[in-house]
Amino acid sequence: MLWDQHACVELVDTADLRDLRRYRGAGGGYVSLNVGYAPHAPALTASLLRSFRAQVEAIDGVELAATVADIDRIAARGDTAVAFDLEDCGPLGGDLDAVGTLVAQGVRTLGPTYNHANRAGGGCLDARDDGLTPWGRDLVAEMNARGMVPDGSHVGARTTLDMCAASTRPVVFSHSNMRAVWEHPRNITDEQARAAASTGGVVGITGVGIFLGPNTPTLEAMIRHLEYAVELLGIDYVGVSTDFSFDWETFRDEIVRMPELYDASYTRWGPMEWMPPETFVGLGAALAARGWTDVDIAAVLGGNFRRVALESWEPLP
Repeated sequence: MLWDQHACVELVDTADLRDLRRYRGAGGGYVSLNVGYAPHAPALTASLLRSFRAQVEAIDGVELAATVADIDRIAARGDTAVAFDLEDCGPLGGDLDAVGTLVAQGVRTLGPTYNHANRAGGGCLDARDDGLTPWGRDLVAEMNARGMVPDGSHVGARTTLDMCAASTRPVVFSHSNMRAVWEHPRNITDEQARAAASTGGVVGITGVGIFLGPNTPTLEAMIRHLEYAVELLGIDYVGVSTDFSFDWETFRDEIVRMPELYDASYTRWGPMEWMPPETFVGLGAALAARGWTDVDIAAVLGGNFRRVALESWEPLP
């Protein structure tokens, strides 16, 4: 099973999700599809969820998954299971009760902040990060209770450490690379990675060129980050994600148009490049060629994030 913990489409009701069939080359798997981020109000995220869910139900080869058993069943027949994630708590509208509502609609992962501070805590592009706020701690507790996984990607370093200390269930970095391999403010330190692993969480090495190196979305660059993370954390705490933007042309324009969300670290190496699904599905073969065992490959390509879902998706009694 190839488990892509984060991918993106254009966040409009009319986005065409048929490109999700591009994962079929993996022979079965899962993708977490983003359905909202910092600028979005609850009504827009609710509308996107209605549209995206209806589309997935109508597309051959992809299917909504509410449980890990659903994912196993869908992947076993060679299809792609789909659930959703949020980047930022803005789509909650300040309402902690919205967590349960969103879980019921298939949102299974949420990062409290997107690059910059909000009522939950600090962002990874902030010069100052004061850590998780009291409301942010309540948010993590509500996510733990309802079956939504806390995500440190795009979140400030101190805030992620506070998240790991506060959470009673695994905390992940769904799409973050290793700062020791490539210096970028979106990448995470060894301390952050160890903190997530200490919760039972997983670091999802991602295929965005500017986070892998100087805009290098190659399997070789991804493997450098994977092997460093495995050496640091152990094989059980590392996974993968593409962070691929199926609307990449629109997103490139957005980076330039919205300097309040992005900084020069997003444009320094030219227009952002992504690893497409067609390249991503070859990762297992590339790892095997480097001498990785089948067991280790299976863990990183999907088994570790699957374990987090098993440990996290059921609501607490």
